[in-house]
Amino acid sequence: MTNKILVTGANGQLGSDLRDLSSSYPHYEFIFTDVAELSIVDKEAVDDFFKKEKPAFLINCAAYTAVDKAETDRALCDHINGTAVGILASACKQHGTKFIHISTDYVFDGNASSPLKETDLVDPVNAYGASKLLGEQLAVENDPNVIIIRTSWVYSFYGKNFVKTMMRLMSEKESIGVVNDQVGSPTYAADLAEAIMQIISSGRWEPGIYNFSNDGIISWLDFANEIKRLINSSCVVNPLTTEQFPTPAKRPKYSALDKSKIQSTFPVRLKDWKDSLRTCINKLTAEG
Repeated sequence: MTNKILVTGANGQLGSDLRDLSSSYPHYEFIFTDVAELSIVDKEAVDDFFKKEKPAFLINCAAYTAVDKAETDRALCDHINGTAVGILASACKQHGTKFIHISTDYVFDGNASSPLKETDLVDPVNAYGASKLLGEQLAVENDPNVIIIRTSWVYSFYGKNFVKTMMRLMSEKESIGVVNDQVGSPTYAADLAEAIMQIISSGRWEPGIYNFSNDGIISWLDFANEIKRLINSSCVVNPLTTEQFPTPAKRPKYSALDKSKIQSTFPVRLKDWKDSLRTCINKLTAEG
C-alpha cells in the first residue's frame, strides 16, 4: 500500500486547510483534487483514478453546501452529497483505501437540549441535511470500514463563511441583526484538518461515526459578538429570532455535538472556540 492521501473537494474550506497542513506531514504524499481533476459523481472516473493512484487514505471534503439553494436544487445536492459518497465508498472498499468522510450536525432535527451523541436519532429538517444523511448511509453500506466525522458551523480563512460575512457587514453597516435562538458550536476548519491528520497518523483505525467541533456551546449572536469584540467594531449587533430572519431552508434550533467519543478513541484535542476564532481573525486581518 502507498502512503498517498487523496483529498477531494480540495478547493473548499477544509480542503484548503488540509493543503496548508500537508507540509507538516512530509511522510505522506497528498493528492488534492477538485471537480476539474476528478468528478466524484462519475463512477468510471473514480475507479480509474483509484487504479492509477492507489491511495492509502481518502478524505472526502467535497460537498454541496448551499443550504438554502438545496431546497430547490435537491437532485444535484443528493447527487453530490449522497450518490457520489456511495461511489467513493465502493472504490475505497475495492482498493483497500481507508475512507474519512465529512458530515454535518444538520442530520439532526434540532429539538435536543443537551449535546448530541453519535447514537442519537437522526431526522434532518432540510434538503441539505437529508442529502448528507443519505451520504452517511451509502458510505456505511458500501464500506463498513469508513470513519464519518460530523461537524458544525464550519468557518475558515478560506471560502465564504459566517466569520468573513460578519467582518464585512460590521465594516459596512452601523447595525446588523443576528439570530439568537439557534444554538451550536463553531468549527475552525484548520482544527478539523489537524484532527483528521491526527487520526490518520495515529496508526489506529476505528470505523464509525464521530462528532468534532471546537469546545463551547453558543448562539449565532454570541458568535457575532465575539467577532465584533476581536475586530474592535462599533457596529450594533441586534438579537433576532428565527421567525424574524426567515430562510428558504429550516435550520436546527439546537445542534451542539458531544465530542467525548473522538477524544477517547483518537489523540484528538479540542480547542476552545474563542481561541480558534482569534487565530482565524488574526490571519484574516494580517492578510488585509
